[in-house]
Amino acid sequence: MLNHRFRQSFARALVIAGGCALCGLALVVLSSTSEAVWAVYGSFLGGLLIWSWHEISFLTGAVAGVHREVCPPQARGWERFSLATMALIHHEVALAMTAGLLLSLAAVTHNATGALTFALLLVFRLSSKLNIYRGVPNMSDELLPRHLDYLKSYFGPRSLHPALLLSTIAILGLGAWFAHAAFVAPTAAGTAQGALLSGLCLLAALEHIFLAIPFRDSALWQWALEARAETSNRIHDGEGQA
Repeated sequence: MLNHRFRQSFARALVIAGGCALCGLALVVLSSTSEAVWAVYGSFLGGLLIWSWHEISFLTGAVAGVHREVCPPQARGWERFSLATMALIHHEVALAMTAGLLLSLAAVTHNATGALTFALLLVFRLSSKLNIYRGVPNMSDELLPRHLDYLKSYFGPRSLHPALLLSTIAILGLGAWFAHAAFVAPTAAGTAQGALLSGLCLLAALEHIFLAIPFRDSALWQWALEARAETSNRIHDGEGQA
């Protein structure tokens, strides 16, 4: 909803998201030394809040890449992949650096839930991006804000590729592993961590399935897309009055 509003509102959205990220980092740090159940939930929420800041920064266009042009029609192979990478490179580097920071913190503390949450989201998002670049039947590209429309030129053909099936199976396998870890965990905190991470894997698998079937998951976010319609109407009204 925020990313489909007027560009003048993006600075405020980034400030709010930045505040959420700081709160998330504080949650991860404060809960890192505890093995209680509340600490697992707090760390999980912290990882999500940090991730939300990266999402807002990317979708507002504040942190994207050095190349912000439509892919040339003649680009193929390595040239097309390089241009697509440059269109996202700043965002990818920021995600990798944040994941490295959180995993480094987790390596010397007792509660790695927030770091694992962020790292899993990074892996799932990278899998989605690579699959969309190669081509999937259901893009749901209407969810992209208009100022990122150039990214659609890097999407592959609307066809089912074996890579999407393999990545979905791999994510489901990872979810099953976390579910097993939850069942055999000796503590309530271990059970909570395994259950949360398993649930995250199942949601990621569902997202990949939506890419493969003719179901417009954008319908789930119609309430957010209404902000774009409202913005367009205001712009047209302003042009009409001018």
